[in-house]
Amino acid sequence: MSAPKRLMARLQRRTRLARLALWWEAAWPALWPPLGVIGLFLVVALSGLPLVLPPLLHLAMLLAFAAALAWTGRRAVRWLRLPGLPAAERRLERDSGLAHRPIATLGDRPAGSDPVAQALWNAHRQRAERRLAALRVARPRPGLAARDRRALRGGLAVALAAAFAIAGAEAPERLRRALLPAFGGSALPTTQAVRLEAWITPPSYTGAAPVFLDTAGGTVSVPAGSRLQVAVSGGAGGTPELVLEGTATPFRTLDRGSYAVEATLGTGGRLAIIRDGKELAQWLLALRADAPPVAAWDQPPARASRGLAIRLPWRAEDDWGLAGLRVELRLKLRPEAEAVVLDLPIPGGSPRNARGAAQPDLSAHPWAGLEVESRLVARDHAGQEGRSDGAFLELPERSFTHPVSQQLIALRKALSVDPTGRDPARRELDRITGAPEAFEHDSGTFLALRSARHRLLRDRRPGGIAEVQEILWDVAVALEEGRTDRTARALAEARQALREALEAARREGPNQTEERRAELQRRIEDLREAIRRHLEALAERLQRENAEALPYDPQQRLMDQRELDRRTRRMEDAARQGRTEEAERELAELEEMLRALEEGRNMRAEERQRQQQRQRGQQQMGAVQDMVRRQAEMLDRGHQRSEQVERERAQQRRSQPMSRVFPPSQIPPAPPQDPAQQAERQEQSRTDARIQRALRRALGELMQQFGDLTGDVPAQLGEADRAMRDSADALAEGRDARDAQQRAIRALTEGGRQMAQQMQRQFGQSQPGEGGEEEEGEGEGMAGGQQGGEGQDQAQELGQGRDPLGRRSREAPGGQDNASDTRVPDEAELLKTRRLQEELRRRGAERERPPAELDYIDRLLRRF
Repeated sequence: MSAPKRLMARLQRRTRLARLALWWEAAWPALWPPLGVIGLFLVVALSGLPLVLPPLLHLAMLLAFAAALAWTGRRAVRWLRLPGLPAAERRLERDSGLAHRPIATLGDRPAGSDPVAQALWNAHRQRAERRLAALRVARPRPGLAARDRRALRGGLAVALAAAFAIAGAEAPERLRRALLPAFGGSALPTTQAVRLEAWITPPSYTGAAPVFLDTAGGTVSVPAGSRLQVAVSGGAGGTPELVLEGTATPFRTLDRGSYAVEATLGTGGRLAIIRDGKELAQWLLALRADAPPVAAWDQPPARASRGLAIRLPWRAEDDWGLAGLRVELRLKLRPEAEAVVLDLPIPGGSPRNARGAAQPDLSAHPWAGLEVESRLVARDHAGQEGRSDGAFLELPERSFTHPVSQQLIALRKALSVDPTGRDPARRELDRITGAPEAFEHDSGTFLALRSARHRLLRDRRPGGIAEVQEILWDVAVALEEGRTDRTARALAEARQALREALEAARREGPNQTEERRAELQRRIEDLREAIRRHLEALAERLQRENAEALPYDPQQRLMDQRELDRRTRRMEDAARQGRTEEAERELAELEEMLRALEEGRNMRAEERQRQQQRQRGQQQMGAVQDMVRRQAEMLDRGHQRSEQVERERAQQRRSQPMSRVFPPSQIPPAPPQDPAQQAERQEQSRTDARIQRALRRALGELMQQFGDLTGDVPAQLGEADRAMRDSADALAEGRDARDAQQRAIRALTEGGRQMAQQMQRQFGQSQPGEGGEEEEGEGEGMAGGQQGGEGQDQAQELGQGRDPLGRRSREAPGGQDNASDTRVPDEAELLKTRRLQEELRRRGAERERPPAELDYIDRLLRRF
């Protein structure tokens, strides 16, 4: 590009800038009045003034601002036209300090064609181009300061910034409500007093009641994670702010003059409520962190005293209550395997301290017979977990007598230790299925084992081994206990086949062929063999269950071998002679006899089991009666020791008043306390402490046995255990233990009554002659054991727990639940009450409600 063209392009750019500067110098003074009106309206709207004005006055204010904006805007329109090109060139020459209008020279042309004049004109043009090389545009000077001598524009800008800062997040809502007068509501008087309510709701899992904050301030200690709620109503001013450790949170607007805020407390420190720079209230918060729960073994886990269960005695605690407890079992030989998780039941109500002993049965688990590491995991409501130390034990396993069952269980255990050993397991299954006579050629067993072998070969999923182990377990149990089922199934098939053969013979009538008669004879022989095998299986099962042999009962038509031969012989004769109806009748009677045999066996086994359980329960109740008697004897001895001490103290007090009448030299000396008697009382107290600890241990074993028997332990037995512990501690320290012993007697008496009720519900009434002695002495034993002695009489009175009119007293065990008129609300009712209180506070903060309703809400809150 040539130099003249570059000069012209630069001149055009500078000319445009000059036109813009001229336009701004004319427009800014013209725009300032309407912009000032808009800024003033924003300041008023953000300050909240329209919210407290009556609707008509609010509307008048909007109309005044609109009229002012229209008038100032009309005057400003005519100054908003863009200046022309000559004015811009003159402005550019003036700002550049150029005289004689050099820009116009570039556009002029010489009048003649004289060479001398032309040369002179070119020289003049070149000199003008050199002068235009320094073109510049000066900064616009609107001159608004001359028109606004008091700098109102600066004050308006500061006020606008302050208004936006005060409004904060509520700025859009305030602007919207400033443009829309509320004709449906009433203005809030600015003279109403400020009302502040603040409360902290602890987390629901703590079970703690809400803490109401005093407006006078103070120090408050609450659990971490609590929720703070503050409501402010009344007064004049802007939106309040919640300031916690320097962080400000604005309130949300509920209605005119009512504000609320909610916040979850994660940190403590200084908490303040500030409004318009003024502090309404302040508190110092201290947050208590939620500690993780603690879980530990009360005793090392071991195999239960009876059965195949394992005993897991545990104890756990948490500062706000336990939410759950589980035990994790990991295989010692393969610790990387997925743990077996068992949920342990804990007492209801989220206890802070709990202990117990779970007895799960894992004899059917693939790890049975192997050593595992057990670890307790306690969880609180905040999701924190606490783990115990690991403890090793060997899981009990069931013993099998069937050879094939033993081989399958050994194979199942080998797969648990080494899941990759598929080939040896498959070869072992091939060997077992290659000798079907070992499992009596049972087709179901054969197919199940072949299915397990096929899974080992084809199924490569990680869960495939567990499925194979489950098949092996089912087959082993079926071989060990399921012979009765197999023989019963074979017997049913033989009966059905004989029934079909008799039906076919009945249709043919007298014209039966020899083939049909031979078929009937063969079906009858098959039925006889199936019945024989089924009876042998039943006998083996009874012997394995340690039951009595099947007696012959003519009334129930239980059969023996001679009855079997007689029935089958009759069917053979009837079938040979073509009397199919008689053969069918004999078959029906035979089936009825078999059904009666099975039902009678089941009923006798169930009745025998119930009888054994009742006897065990009666023995345990007798042990409770003996504990009551021994506890009453200790109470008698405690009374005797206390009376002896009181007599000695009374004798000393009788000797003290003589000092007021006689001089000290004439007062006979008080009899000294006998050291031998003191030593004897101390020795008796220590002896009773040892007896009390022994009784407590016996009670613990009794609770465990009763829990194994019924699945539940009466709560009063646990209360008796705690009372015995207090009694033992008091006796060991030489203090009075009578109160704890009385509590133990009451709890044992009530616990025995609950045991009797629980056994009645589970096992029913005992038959006449069963435990008659125990039942006869139950009332006496539970009342105290024997007739003599003050302790026994007192135990009897407390054990009954009723007043002279026969009503249960409040001090009696269970009195509060059955006859007291005081009822402790449960957790659901507490939660509902808390929600009702929060709803009442929320409605009470809405001050635009009718005065009668607000007064009613205040009265309700005062009652709470």
